[in-house]
Amino acid sequence: MSDTATAIELDHYYPHPPEKVWRALTTPKLMAQWMMEPIGFEPVAGNIFEMKTRPMPGQNFSGHIRGEVLEAAAPELLRMTWNDAQMDTPTGWIISWQLRPEGHGTRILFSHSGFDPDNPLMQRARSIMSPGWAAMLDNLEAVLVREG
Repeated sequence: MSDTATAIELDHYYPHPPEKVWRALTTPKLMAQWMMEPIGFEPVAGNIFEMKTRPMPGQNFSGHIRGEVLEAAAPELLRMTWNDAQMDTPTGWIISWQLRPEGHGTRILFSHSGFDPDNPLMQRARSIMSPGWAAMLDNLEAVLVREG
């Protein structure tokens, strides 16, 4: 795990082939099991989708995410915007999963970038989200194991 003031970067290995990891990463039913339930998600550039989770009013988070798929190249790369749908201005956050075959498995290089190093609210969000993303990547492993 690597954190900078502007990004969360995680490196995670899964003993599963890239196609299987990609399926869990991009299939709404499976996404709901490890991340959040997506509404209208398709792994196609330009697709606009939403996700809902528990709001965190004390952290100024509505629990309502709106994103746009920027790039989807199966089974190698998924990039999307990640914004609180209730905020007046977009955060500018970009989420990406790079999948690389490694041995009999897949290495995911995850990045959540675009945190303003001079904005205390964004820095607090980054510090809260970093362990949250790490836990979601662990949850993804559990989904991959369950899916056989």
